[in-house]
Amino acid sequence: MDILLYITTGAGIGFIIGLTGVGGGSLMTPLLLAFGYPMPVAVGTDLMYGAVTKAGGTLSHARQGTINWQLVRQLAAGSLPASIATVALLHFCFDSSEGYSPILTTCLGIMLIVSSLAVFLREPMQDSAMVQRAMTRLQHHRQALTVFVGALLGLMVTLSSVGAGALGIAFLVLFYPAMRATEVVATDIVHAVPLTLVAGLGHLLLGNVDYLLLAYLLTGSLPAIWLGTRVNVEIPDGVIRPLLATLLFGIGIRYAFF
Repeated sequence: MDILLYITTGAGIGFIIGLTGVGGGSLMTPLLLAFGYPMPVAVGTDLMYGAVTKAGGTLSHARQGTINWQLVRQLAAGSLPASIATVALLHFCFDSSEGYSPILTTCLGIMLIVSSLAVFLREPMQDSAMVQRAMTRLQHHRQALTVFVGALLGLMVTLSSVGAGALGIAFLVLFYPAMRATEVVATDIVHAVPLTLVAGLGHLLLGNVDYLLLAYLLTGSLPAIWLGTRVNVEIPDGVIRPLLATLLFGIGIRYAFF
């Protein structure tokens, strides 16, 4: 029954990732914690799960021609070095995973809350005149800001497995308003592939990946994310986002403060 549960969980999260570009670490890591896995193992296994699952989604988006490869490169220029540096700090500053487990737990809670706000406030921020004026003033620095945001994502995703989807999409929507919604989701998913792979490999070297659990999750997720990318234009965004944001906020409060 545990095997069926893990396969079903992988399928459900994979479908949400394909549908919205959000929900990988935000939902998978809390679920693995609920299943009884230690925080470092939940984060490390989820990162490897996200890398493989989103690679499957990349193939579908590539066929549809919806990926902005220039933005993927700029985000990765910041995120990959930051992820490597974060793993190195965990390795050299702590004797075991028990030492940094509380840090991962707190970061997970904070990132879930921030991600929920990013999901929920994305449209209001887009429509805000004050925000639009600020974005206009920063347009000349978009490339540098993209690399900087990539570095922040590299740090946060490596510590919590959360943020590559919700925060990446929020940034792209605000700073690149001319991009179509499908292009935003596709670009964010593709950038998440090398980021979660590098962070996941780092956690693998730290001993934080459960290979058998990973295999079960991927069995369900790979066909499901393909299905999600095919129907992401059929379900209204206004239905999915409020539900997802509320769920992430509640889980974030749980891990940040309790």
